[in-house]
Amino acid sequence: MGGRGRFAVPIELLDQVADEAARVMAEHGIRDFALAKRKAAERLGLGARGALPSNAQIQERLVARQRLFEPDVHDARIAKLRRIAADVMAMLEEFRPRLVGAVLDGTATINSAIELHVFSDAPELVAATLEAGGSRLYDSQRRYRFGRDENPQIPGFELMLDDEEVQVMVFAERGAHHAPQSPVDGRPMRRASLAAVIALLDSTADN
Repeated sequence: MGGRGRFAVPIELLDQVADEAARVMAEHGIRDFALAKRKAAERLGLGARGALPSNAQIQERLVARQRLFEPDVHDARIAKLRRIAADVMAMLEEFRPRLVGAVLDGTATINSAIELHVFSDAPELVAATLEAGGSRLYDSQRRYRFGRDENPQIPGFELMLDDEEVQVMVFAERGAHHAPQSPVDGRPMRRASLAAVIALLDSTADN
């Protein structure tokens, strides 16, 4: 009896799917790699059982696309998002804030949010600090993967600053040295301190 596994897909077609998924993420603000891949595969007529490119492959195409199309506009947007991130991080300094994700690695698209990780066993203290700065908050929750069987839901808050979305996710104190897995390559997420973000801004300004 025949197997029902995924069929082999030519490399050229995988490249097309990766390019199309990167376009979908860049132009439509989709943040979910799996959703972008499904949309790209459907557009190219690839069946659901076909192998799809990895998240890392799509990330590479996304970076290349942003460098090719309107690089100056993209660089200005990244700088703006990092400045906003630095302002919020300064406000939350006592909670050891870290910038993660697309704003840190420079792949943010038009609809990408600024994602910050802070550390406190009392999320309400983080909320009070943000509200004291005049921000209107909305509760938020997100699941992060730490291992094959470890996928906890992390509390947090969303706010808007200068028309940009900021997500502040509150990890337990003990989580400062245990980063969740990156959705791109499965490795621990890179986290940047306020000093590191300021250094990025300074290096950009010097170029």
